[in-house]
Amino acid sequence: MADNFSTQPALAQPAALAQRPVRVLAVGATGRLGRLLVPAWRSSAFGLTSGLELALQARSEGKGADILFDPLADSVDFRRAAEAADVVLCLAGVTPGQDVEMGLNVTLAQAACEAGKATERPVILASSAAVYGRGSADLPLAEDGPLAPLSDYGRAKVAMEEMARGYARTCCLRIGNVAGADALLGAEAPAAGRVLDMFGGMADKPHGPLRSYIGPVTLAQALARLARFLAAGARVPEILNMAEPDLVSMDALLRAAGEPFTPRPAPAEAIERVELDVSRAVALGLVPERPVEATRLVAELRQLRGDLR
Repeated sequence: MADNFSTQPALAQPAALAQRPVRVLAVGATGRLGRLLVPAWRSSAFGLTSGLELALQARSEGKGADILFDPLADSVDFRRAAEAADVVLCLAGVTPGQDVEMGLNVTLAQAACEAGKATERPVILASSAAVYGRGSADLPLAEDGPLAPLSDYGRAKVAMEEMARGYARTCCLRIGNVAGADALLGAEAPAAGRVLDMFGGMADKPHGPLRSYIGPVTLAQALARLARFLAAGARVPEILNMAEPDLVSMDALLRAAGEPFTPRPAPAEAIERVELDVSRAVALGLVPERPVEATRLVAELRQLRGDLR
């Protein structure tokens, strides 16, 4: 795959673009992840309102969308909406647990790529760290490293990325765990309470699974900046890991959130560590260089949910 990566974080913008917000068509933004990101994009508290002009897509009314069309059935409406935007952001997709074919992730992304191609608009696609599978126990997972997905979902995201290679000006984001859209902080605790796998021995400083995470506000800021780069014609990677530097343990997240849990020894098949190499995202200025912190992730989520006044 050709790599358009540039390490220059300061990218020039056409004067006309710098004077107005970047128009972003957000497809699938009424889903689980979008419901976290949209408040950050539209609230003056996070300083992004002057930089973006959002058009939220949904298939039906009642979801707070600005424009209604089915990405798979209404290609003409999709292209009209893309033409009115500077960038197409495709968050649409299906996740594990939904009773649908995972290949729909490829079909939805291809519809966005076709709309982008027809209107000469850049497209951002939401991929996933699931493409790496178990990964390496020692080294962060780099964009040009091997892929070994363990699930149908991960394999579908690999197929989506393969499909996107045939389209110009398309950036696939391999997003790590997003606080509040994950299976931990984003889900209610079961009636019997949470049980967390612990590694390192139950008596010698055990820790929960270690993962690359990103806060929802930090992700919203990163996507806004990436959209501005693309709208300005900047060259960015075709594949880009998206998370905050370093790792956070899931037990630290639960403690920061004040949620009790019952520890148990991790089974042999459990994955202890999944760390994304985010040096490219840091070099572009999309995410900060500071290491991720459990308390900050929880604070971002609470602020978005209105828990902080």
